[in-house]
Amino acid sequence: MPKITFIGAGSAVFTRNLLGDLLTYPELAGSRVCLMDIDAKRLGMVEALAKRMVEERKSNLSIQATTDRREALRDADYVIITIQVGGLEAYKQDIEIPQRYGVEQCVGDTMGPGGVFRGLRHLAVIEEIARELEELSPDALILQYTNPMAMIGWALSELSPLKTVGLCHSVQGTAEELAGYIGAPDEEISYWVAGINHVAWFLKFEWKGEDAYPLLFEKMKDQRIYGQDPVRFDLLRHFQYFVTESSGHASEYYPYFRKNKASLEKLVSSFTDRKSAWFDFGRSGGYLRHCYHEAEHYETDITDMLSREEMIEIRRSREYGAQIIHGIETNQLKRINGNVRNTGLITNLPEGCCVEVPCLVDQSGVQPCHVGSLPPQLAALIRTNVNMQELAVWGHIHRDKDLIYQAIKMDPLTSAVCSLDEVDSLVGEMFAAQAEWLPQFNKWLATSS
Repeated sequence: MPKITFIGAGSAVFTRNLLGDLLTYPELAGSRVCLMDIDAKRLGMVEALAKRMVEERKSNLSIQATTDRREALRDADYVIITIQVGGLEAYKQDIEIPQRYGVEQCVGDTMGPGGVFRGLRHLAVIEEIARELEELSPDALILQYTNPMAMIGWALSELSPLKTVGLCHSVQGTAEELAGYIGAPDEEISYWVAGINHVAWFLKFEWKGEDAYPLLFEKMKDQRIYGQDPVRFDLLRHFQYFVTESSGHASEYYPYFRKNKASLEKLVSSFTDRKSAWFDFGRSGGYLRHCYHEAEHYETDITDMLSREEMIEIRRSREYGAQIIHGIETNQLKRINGNVRNTGLITNLPEGCCVEVPCLVDQSGVQPCHVGSLPPQLAALIRTNVNMQELAVWGHIHRDKDLIYQAIKMDPLTSAVCSLDEVDSLVGEMFAAQAEWLPQFNKWLATSS
């Protein structure tokens, strides 16, 4: 049975969900799960939680925990990466430094200054993981969950021959939301989605085999529905297709919604639904505050789960990770949306960039599907994001700080707010503040200090 390694296992909710998913597949009984994290205290708590989940289900899934990354990677068949280099200290800088220059990011983990520097921090470590895997487990499949998904996936495909797929839940999550908007049961909805992570589009959206877009256009006239997703409904109104990332998050990928105080306040007032309160209705740093809240309650939440007499609830999540492992191990065909290298899959996006496309999974692995040409307006919107990603990726690969400055000058939101000289000041400040997490740029940082 396979060895499944979690790198960054201290993420309790995520690890619990994926482990719970594994436990719902009887065919995966006997698999070896290795939990690895650099935080020994968090790792110990997650290990205790995992072992209790396994014991309660009387499963013979084995649980091992280690702070030794090489030990975790040795003989691995699947490697799940869910790391956050620099933790909340670095993430706070991702939000607050750009904010001083008028760049009001909502989440800041995919695009913009926050997305680029998060990507550089993570690539410094993920490149090391790839080198170790090439030595220790060259046939392993990397299931990559860490953001920024597209930048990391693109860089990995340039740096390593390892098998890799980037995974997110935005496609299946959006499908459920769309079903709710038109009043359809989830199981009666079908779709075909492609683009890049967080900017992928529902090219087909059907209910019982019939085009459901006319109904969606009709439903969004209801202000109660429109106010649940104002950014995505605005994009639908102007570009004819629905995108995969939530309105708060999506608002930072384009130049239209957050470029000044007036536009931001208009965005905030357009929300009539309060279910996404942790986005703070589009204001800057809402997700950062949510993360601090979660961190404050981390230990008490796990302690509470471990102290309860009733069984820890397990419900199969919408994450793709366990589905992929089950499909490969049992040769049961599945279809997911994965982030992979563009090898002619989407013909009007750059060759080699990281695209999110439908993929088939069976014992032969993850096989991406050919999509062809996207509607031109969608390809144009995506390319504004890909331009920034490309410069950031090559900036990391070539250790070229100038490309990082230029990448952020390409960001749609930053370029709508800042002058070129202001971007230079912003990026220089972020390089200085985050030097400890950017060893790939240490030579330049030491020279310029």
